Amino acid sequence: MNNPSDLAETSRLEAFSDGVFAIAITLLVLELHSPELEEGQRLWPALLNEWPQFAAYLTSFAILGIMWINHHSMFRQIKRTDRGLMFLNLLLLLWATLLPFPTSLFAEHLEDDSINANVAAAVYSANLTLAAIAFSLIWWYVLRNHLVEHQMTKRQMRTSLIRYSMGTVIYGAMIGVSFISAQVTLLVVFLLAVYYAFEQVRTRG
Repeated sequence: MNNPSDLAETSRLEAFSDGVFAIAITLLVLELHSPELEEGQRLWPALLNEWPQFAAYLTSFAILGIMWINHHSMFRQIKRTDRGLMFLNLLLLLWATLLPFPTSLFAEHLEDDSINANVAAAVYSANLTLAAIAFSLIWWYVLRNHLVEHQMTKRQMRTSLIRYSMGTVIYGAMIGVSFISAQVTLLVVFLLAVYYAFEQVRTRG
């Protein structure tokens, strides 16, 4: 149990997190480049050939956007923060800010006919899995230390933890799918982002 003197408002943590998410999303677009045209080549076909970059960008943008929305929704229920929660939040931000790298890697190798495409997809999926684990750890920590603003029964706590952990299971499964098809992996991850855009993770059953 936390000492009340060790607790602090969440506003600074939320403001810092918002800034980090904004920077991570901005970094994604820096990987989009104008195609280099050969003499006589038309721009439109060249742009179509860049579809892996645009697909990876849109998918990661959606993921980071939904991640930020869920982070905001979660912290609306958290009344106080402590040192442990700050470290767990930093862990989440670590994987959020890393996402532009596997996004670039994925886009670069998505059309490869070698194992490189599968490895890039697996690295991408692993990044998302680690971010999902961090989310689950944050929610587990705030419930364990009674940092939420509402009272929950043990059954409600278990149910909410399962809901927060579903992303971990699905993204973890995508690591395996990556070695079957990199393109299917990207499609499924994008559809998951669309799903979570309309189905907010609930915390109480």
